[in-house]
Amino acid sequence: MDWLAIFNLALGELISPLTAAYILCAIGLAVHFGFTGLMNFGQAAFAAVGAYGMAIGILTFGLPTAVAILFGMACAVIFALVLGIPTLRLRADYLAIVTIAAAEIFRYLMLTSGFAGVTGGSAGLSAFNEEFRALNPFPDGEYGFGPFTFREEELWMRIVGWSAVVLAALFVMFVMRSPWGRVLRGIREDEDAVRSLGKNVFAYKLQALIIGGVIAALGGMVFVLNLSNVQPASWGTNFTFMIWTVLLLGGAATILGPIVGGMLFFLLLTLTQSIIGGLVDVGVINFLSPPQVGQVRFLIIGLALMALVIFRPQGIFGNKKEMQFNG
Repeated sequence: MDWLAIFNLALGELISPLTAAYILCAIGLAVHFGFTGLMNFGQAAFAAVGAYGMAIGILTFGLPTAVAILFGMACAVIFALVLGIPTLRLRADYLAIVTIAAAEIFRYLMLTSGFAGVTGGSAGLSAFNEEFRALNPFPDGEYGFGPFTFREEELWMRIVGWSAVVLAALFVMFVMRSPWGRVLRGIREDEDAVRSLGKNVFAYKLQALIIGGVIAALGGMVFVLNLSNVQPASWGTNFTFMIWTVLLLGGAATILGPIVGGMLFFLLLTLTQSIIGGLVDVGVINFLSPPQVGQVRFLIIGLALMALVIFRPQGIFGNKKEMQFNG
């Protein structure tokens, strides 16, 4: 096996646009769950709403890319209102069920043939990122060094994706250190106590749902701009659970946690895929077939996550006291 190529590929994933997209969604989930205590298992829906909103804005309404991004964010705000107004008074476990259902409903709506003229149906939408690629300021060629060598389009996508990560992290850090953020932490710990102080708990929860949803929508946009297409199959429950893995790995109620957790998760995911695949190819692991490699790597990552939850439930950077939410 070419170990140098394996490690170079894994290191390249540290700053890939895919990693940045999942980190953005995890930062949004940190606002929901880590800081507010909202048990949201439908984060894929917010990412999908942002992605489809941007793509439809460009292809159907002919909006410029910058305006289409704002349109996708506005769609995420509307979705948060539609989802949050009737559900945010539910207990955490019921809220989890409702958010999973909402994400699946949205995904199946995008699959419906009746909306195929706008959403593309099962084939999805493509060719919406031409203007975005035209904004690339880098001339043709390769940039960087070693495993961090990229073509001009790859470099442009990474700069945009990780700039969004930095801005989102700074924004969340600022608002969570404000009086508004301290109220959210109070709601997470004991919302009855916060309500007794005259605070409108429902309004604060709705605001947190909107902010976290908009950040996740940005993650969805980075995700599809990198792939150059948006399809319903991309937004299944596995997307949400990978976001949860990233969040729990780094630390739920932290700013740095989702960033480091996302980088570490995709580093390990790529390493296990390459190493197990290489061992299968050379015959060292002869009881696995190449199609089974992907399933085995998720099994290994799942076992590692179970060990993390058992022995360090607060994650790498989290504080165990922060995990003692109001039941």
